[in-house]
Amino acid sequence: MASHKGGNPVAPQLIRGCALQVFFFIDLASTEIAILTVMSYDRYVAICQPLHYEAIMSQGACLTMMAVSWLSGVICGLMHVGATFSLPFCGSNRVHQFFCDISQLLSLLDSKVIVVEIGVMVFITSLVVICFVSITLSYAYIFSTIMRIPSKEGRSRTFSTCLPHLMVVTLFMVSGSIAYMKPISNSPSALDLLLSVFYTVVPPTLNPVIYSLRNKDMKAALRGVVFNVGNLIRGQNP
Repeated sequence: MASHKGGNPVAPQLIRGCALQVFFFIDLASTEIAILTVMSYDRYVAICQPLHYEAIMSQGACLTMMAVSWLSGVICGLMHVGATFSLPFCGSNRVHQFFCDISQLLSLLDSKVIVVEIGVMVFITSLVVICFVSITLSYAYIFSTIMRIPSKEGRSRTFSTCLPHLMVVTLFMVSGSIAYMKPISNSPSALDLLLSVFYTVVPPTLNPVIYSLRNKDMKAALRGVVFNVGNLIRGQNP
């Protein structure tokens, strides 16, 4: 269990609660990027090697890839929690976020021993980079194959099968990059809190909507919402 140097002591139950938040956050985020990588490979096989799809993406292969994705998330979460909460904290015992954010916890760690946590972060970041490169290569081959389809309708139909996944990947990567590539601040601004809310709430909320865009009923419902909002705006501005 982590100790605290200076300031007010932290109750053990609060530290355990914070550790659980960090574990589930890292676990689910790591699992999501792994699953997105598997999904990009699935799209690659379906479009670039359609005749071998059933052999490559068999039920056993899919179950194995999903199991590895979830296991990798659990391992990353345990590594992060073990490295972070085995180190002594110093200074303030307050985290200026609405949850135990990784960047804020790093600012509370003793700078002399933070190298352990940095090593874990470098390892996890390397895995994320590998997943990102894999997704990029998959879509490079996919787009190359789509451009060789002779008919415009065929290209459009094939690309539409990849669009929801591509939108989710972009939203996930961009929001995470904006939130974690900025310098760590000991006194976060309102913008920092807004970014935290954005990347923790918006992507999971929009994912079901994005994946449902190809559903006819969902499209009709969205058109109805847009139509009603448009009528409401026009009614307020005669």
